[in-house]
Amino acid sequence: MSKLTSMMNIGKEMEKKLTSVGIESSEKLIEIGAKDAFLRLKQKYPNVCLVHLYTLEGAIQGIEFNSLSENKKKELKEFSDFLKK
Repeated sequence: MSKLTSMMNIGKEMEKKLTSVGIESSEKLIEIGAKDAFLRLKQKYPNVCLVHLYTLEGAIQGIEFNSLSENKKKELKEFSDFLKK
């Protein structure tokens, strides 16, 4: 199993948060996906925001979060907005 911090965009603080919600490896994050990981984080840490979701997706894709495609950013923003309702 690979450490979460071996992934792009994932630092020690995000690693701690992910581990606290049962995501303990990069393989697990990839398996459950950015949206499910974000949902888990949101339940425990209500202040996580859209940037965290972008960060997770970027980590899974292996790119800087600000390099996500505009379509992917739009999709993730719609998901985040839906959760606020």
